[in-house]
Amino acid sequence: MLTEQPLSHHGDIMIVDDNPANLRLLEDMLMDQGHEVRSFPLGRLALAAAIKDPPNLILLDVNMPEMDGFEVCKHLKASEEISGIPVIFLSALSETQDKVKAFRSGAADYISKPFQLEEVQARVETHLKLHDLQQALKLQNENLEKAVASRTRELAQANERLTILDRSKSEFLDLISHEFRTPLHGLIAVGELILEGMPRTQENHELQGIFERSRRRILSILDDALLMTRIDVNAMQFRLSAAPVSLGAALSHAIESAAAFAKSRDVALAPPSKRLDFFVLGDQDLLVRALHSLLEAAVKFSAKGETVRLSWDVVPDSPRVFIESQGRTIPGSALAKFFDLFSIGETITFGEDLGLGPPLAYRILSLFGASVSVANRAPSGIRLTISLKHAPGEV
Repeated sequence: MLTEQPLSHHGDIMIVDDNPANLRLLEDMLMDQGHEVRSFPLGRLALAAAIKDPPNLILLDVNMPEMDGFEVCKHLKASEEISGIPVIFLSALSETQDKVKAFRSGAADYISKPFQLEEVQARVETHLKLHDLQQALKLQNENLEKAVASRTRELAQANERLTILDRSKSEFLDLISHEFRTPLHGLIAVGELILEGMPRTQENHELQGIFERSRRRILSILDDALLMTRIDVNAMQFRLSAAPVSLGAALSHAIESAAAFAKSRDVALAPPSKRLDFFVLGDQDLLVRALHSLLEAAVKFSAKGETVRLSWDVVPDSPRVFIESQGRTIPGSALAKFFDLFSIGETITFGEDLGLGPPLAYRILSLFGASVSVANRAPSGIRLTISLKHAPGEV
């Protein structure tokens, strides 16, 4: 007996059957449950109506004149606009091969005749629910795709703005560096002329030393700040340019470039006692710049007459370079901030700060997977440990 409880999902249902009695029976049952019903005795009529106004579900007979149910179903599934409509076959054919043929043509379900109305009602409700869920999921996916596309556009626009800002920052720093250098070189030249024309007294000699240190520091900060900004802006390009670099040659160039600064402090630079044959991953000029900066830092922690010594080892298959000074140690409160950019103004080397050398060296080495650390030595002095990445295939 039919239940009086209405279905929870009302829909637009199409019935296709050439038997008028079946049509009336199904129409009455479905309309009693609150569904909208459209009935067709021929498959071609049902196809035309479905294309014009797609229903939520189709009940389809198999044995019909002109076009049987299998062919009607295949036409339905071949049309992109209506292929998602669930089709339930109603047929007196009960052989397994008939059911398999129905499902292969695209059917969602199969009910054998004579059918029970309760069964039809239950299966109609089930497939309407599934259809609603599929439509909701489809809508959700479409909304998600739109949201992802919108977010992707936003990220692309944000990335474009960041690229413009980074380029502007780099160009601005280049401009500032250039604009500083022009008048600065003029001031330096005038200052040198004035100092050279002054009487050669001990006091004037000290003034010349102060002038020379200030000149070197200003130019060094400009160069280091410009390079640090370029590294921040174009880090990926620097990494892509990485190539095998002779560690021995780079260290020799760094010692040579730092020699004048060490001499001005009455400090000697002693190269490693054994030859460095390793090749490491990096950029020749940048590696020399990093080693030069670390050598100068070691000189600043050396007492007059002392020697900055270099050595190296390999653990395991990765070369490490050690730079050791003798004379002064780093205060405990400043040790953890040795490579910190924002500690530039802190005086930790008895009368002067370290400048941008250590943080610049740290950033250069980090570009190529290398690292540097610092520790105090006993009884006095510091030790810088540089761990580099061996370049495979080089000897």
